[in-house]
This record gives sequence, C-alpha cells and structure tokens, in this order.
Amino acid sequence: MNQLKSDEYPAIFSDYIETVTGDVMEELRSQIETFPEFIASIPESMGSYAYAEDKWTIKEVLCHILDCERVMAYRALRFGRNDMTALAAFEQDEFVSNGRHNERKLADIAEEFIHLRKANLYLFNAFDENELARKGMASDRLISVRALLYVIAGHLNHHVIILKARYLKNQNLSNDVV
Repeated sequence: MNQLKSDEYPAIFSDYIETVTGDVMEELRSQIETFPEFIASIPESMGSYAYAEDKWTIKEVLCHILDCERVMAYRALRFGRNDMTALAAFEQDEFVSNGRHNERKLADIAEEFIHLRKANLYLFNAFDENELARKGMASDRLISVRALLYVIAGHLNHHVIILKARYLKNQNLSNDVV
C-alpha cells in the first residue's frame, strides 16, 4: 500500500494518523491480538469506571472504538465502491449514551472487536490502489479510503493511550499491550 499523503485527509484526523508509525495494514492486523489482550488486562470491576464526572466509562470508550470503526469502514466501503454521496457526521455522544455499554462484559467487547476487525480486513485487503486513493465527503470533509484505514488504526491507538493515562494509570498493566 502506498504511503498516506497529507492531501488525503483533513487536519482534524492528524492526531490519530500520527500514531500509525508503520504499515497501516500490519497495524490493523496486529491490533486483532494486542487490543483484546489489552481489554483482558482490565479488571471487569473497572469496566464501569470513569475518571471524572461526565466522562465515558471504560466500557463506553471501548464500545466507542467499535462504533467508530464501523462508521469509518462503512465510509471506506462507500467511497471505495465509487459512491460519492456525501455522508453525514455521526454523533458519538448519542451513540455512547444509547448503547447500554456498561451492561456488557469486557470479554464480549473484546470478542466482538476480533470479529469486526477480521471482517473489515477482508474488505480492506480487497481494495486496489485506485480504490484506496478514492476520496469522498464525510462530515463535510474530503477524505480518501486509504486515510480512513489510518483513522481506524489511529483512533484505536489514541483511545488506548487515553485509557492508560487517565483511567488505568494506577493499574499494573503490561506495557507491551497495544
């Protein structure tokens, strides 16, 4: 896969994209193992923990990652298939507040991620260079299919960094997980 160019994505996604330091497809594949391992390292008793009032819980953050991957993969599918219909934004806070995520088990969230990512990788691996370079409008911003793959990988990285720093900083988690 060709490297991502700065004209393929809006600056709002730069923080996510910059967390992807190697081949994006390899990062997407490796996250199938590292992210569920990270989730497994979190005690179930902490799943409903939020580090401050009005912040999402750990389970809400994890499910937000899954929701965002679904939305970005859908965008990649539409643009990759040359459907240039402008796509609306999604309201992440509404997704979280209506998801009943705290009723779920961490192990189930991890398992769902594995299946979601594997399915998405079949789609992403089927894109050729022309399809990866296609751009479309989402949330009033022009973005390429290739950039959406970076956003998916980087968004996960971004939230793991936040989870480790703000939610789990006093936990003895393995540093080599994600």
